[in-house]
Amino acid sequence: MTTQASVNPWWAALTVWAVVNAVNLLQAAGFLSRLRAGDRAINHALGYVILAMAVPAAMALFALVRAGAGWLHWAGLVVFLLFLALMLMVDYARPVEFRAPRRPGILVPYLTLFFSAILLMGLPMFRLDRALWLITIATTALLLGAMVLAMRKGVG
Repeated sequence: MTTQASVNPWWAALTVWAVVNAVNLLQAAGFLSRLRAGDRAINHALGYVILAMAVPAAMALFALVRAGAGWLHWAGLVVFLLFLALMLMVDYARPVEFRAPRRPGILVPYLTLFFSAILLMGLPMFRLDRALWLITIATTALLLGAMVLAMRKGVG
C-alpha cells in the first residue's frame, strides 16, 4: 500500500478508516431497514454495533495522540466518542424521542456530532491513501442516499 503522506502508527489510521466506513455502512443499513420494516427496531439493534466502535476508536485515539500525530488525525475520533456518549444517553440509557416530533435541542447536537465525526474521521485518508479515501466517499454517499430515501418515505 502506497501512502501519499504518513502517520504513525499506520494501524491506527487504518482503524479510523475502518470505523468511519463501518459506521457509514451500518447506518445506511439502518435507514434502509426502516423502509422495509417501517420502524427503527433493526436500526436500534445496529446502534449497539456502532456503540461497540468506541473500543477501536478509543484505541486508535490513544495511539495517535501518544505518537504525536497531527490533530486532524485524531479530532474525528474525539467527536465520534462525544457522539457515542450522546447516542448512548438519548437512544439507550434514558431514551428520549427527539426525531419525531423534532426536538432541536437534542437533534441539532446529535446530527452535528454525527456528521462532523464522519467528516473528520474520513478527511485524513485523503492525504494518506486516495483509494481508501474514495471508498469512504462511496460509503458516505451510500449513507446519505439511504438517509434521503428514508426521509422521503417518512421513516427518516
